Amino acid sequence: MTRLLLLALLVVSFSASAVVIRDDVDDSKYRVPESEFPALVDMPGEGHGVLITPQWVITAAHAVTWQSEIKQVTINGVPRDVERLVIHPGYKKPPQELLDQALATWDWTLFRVLLSSSEDIALIELAQPVTDVSPVAINKSDDEFGQIVKFIGRGATGNGVTGYEFSSSHRTELRRAYNKVTSAHDRWLCYMFDKSSDALPLEGGSGSGDSGGPVLIQAEKNWLLAGLASWSDPQSTIRTPGRYGQITCNVRLSHYKDWIESVISAQL
Repeated sequence: MTRLLLLALLVVSFSASAVVIRDDVDDSKYRVPESEFPALVDMPGEGHGVLITPQWVITAAHAVTWQSEIKQVTINGVPRDVERLVIHPGYKKPPQELLDQALATWDWTLFRVLLSSSEDIALIELAQPVTDVSPVAINKSDDEFGQIVKFIGRGATGNGVTGYEFSSSHRTELRRAYNKVTSAHDRWLCYMFDKSSDALPLEGGSGSGDSGGPVLIQAEKNWLLAGLASWSDPQSTIRTPGRYGQITCNVRLSHYKDWIESVISAQL
């Protein structure tokens, strides 16, 4: 994926999962130590994934396909060699012509349609099993609608009033925030970044630089991996990402459980 295409994903899909915070809550309340989620995977440069077995990482396809190759990822501060990538065969890379039209007119309708119809998911097989971090289990139930989710990332940040600039750094401090699932069907689960009067105490939205990051649902005392940050719609003609009203759609892993199991089991 070229940097220009990545910019387009920031415009209408914003390479989601970085945490944009409420304007009336101090940033320190969103920041968390690395120990908050050791299974978080850092891709080279930007982008995330999650360790789901000792030797497999799951991520958004567009978080890895924009690079010519990925030889290493970082887990718990340690570089880990990559054996191979497995991209879902249904992943669709936006064509340059469609991107050029959207950038020229600011009409992102067809670009959104393509994103929403794409299978934005990939698996990374590591060269060696990870022994110092516990993998995170995937949520396999389809009851995400209405549930509170927690998401984590270290990408671009800002607040719901001002948003953030496209030029902002896509790798910052680790933050986590919460939101409520407003829709869950087929390949996507989505949430809206509400204004403070309607928001959760640590409500957040998605930003640039952390696609493939975790969206977690609590099951009893454990947090299960329900989704991966994928793309966002600003719901506005204002050309500034991260403002209140933005809707973020995440890869819904309960929809892909059979594909995930088939890829991993084929290597056992």
